[in-house]
Amino acid sequence: MQPLRDKKGFVSDMDGVIYHGDKLLPGAAEFVEWLRENHKEFLFLTNSSERTPRELSEKLSRLGIDVDGSHFYTSALATANFLQSQKPGCSAYVIGEAGLLNALYDAGISMNNVNPDYVVVGETRSYSFEQIERATLLVHNGARLIGANPDTTGPTEKGIVPATGALIAPIEMATGKKAYFAGKPNPLMTRRAVKQLECLCCEAVIIGDRMDTDIIAGLESEVDTVLVLSGVTSMNMLDNFAYRPNYIFSGLEELVAGLRRN
Repeated sequence: MQPLRDKKGFVSDMDGVIYHGDKLLPGAAEFVEWLRENHKEFLFLTNSSERTPRELSEKLSRLGIDVDGSHFYTSALATANFLQSQKPGCSAYVIGEAGLLNALYDAGISMNNVNPDYVVVGETRSYSFEQIERATLLVHNGARLIGANPDTTGPTEKGIVPATGALIAPIEMATGKKAYFAGKPNPLMTRRAVKQLECLCCEAVIIGDRMDTDIIAGLESEVDTVLVLSGVTSMNMLDNFAYRPNYIFSGLEELVAGLRRN
């Protein structure tokens, strides 16, 4: 465990690691406590695009963990940063919630449902055929298709539910165009997170519950990886992948116990 204790920066996924929906997972509060006790830099990195950093901070506070908004980086922010770097002042037709809309507004991207530069899709609970139809027509007319993240499912307290990858699939199928995803496993998101912590890649570790996003994002960014089995991945699923995490734990409770053990 000593190599993990020596890391300067900790980048942690949220859904399936810190909580399931509105249920805090065992060891989450103790993990944040250990980070603070040991003066570690940390950032919560989530592929969810629904909430703003402030809303995520408030959610964790309701669950018993006080962390300010500066400790959060979402796929919505990664999407906004990507579009801003590609085409400053562009416009977009957006299917998503407040987290994605606010991030795009803050990056100077205007909303446009007539002739946008981009069609951007994130998580939403108000998806409709009308939105699919409009997005399809706009992409056919030249708008480029962007997804906040490629996750097809996500864990909640109710179980596994559809995520952005599943929502954007009908538009991809109807247009024959593949979306570009700004969130994990895109290494741009992980590298920006590590840079925000003012760490070198070798000084950081990423903790997540998904092999196909969290772990491969760390691998492709040359950041050590910790897989926790408290989300969507189980041990019997590991043989489906050609790569392995550096560490595997049942959840944050086991990780913290190991970090605190002499």
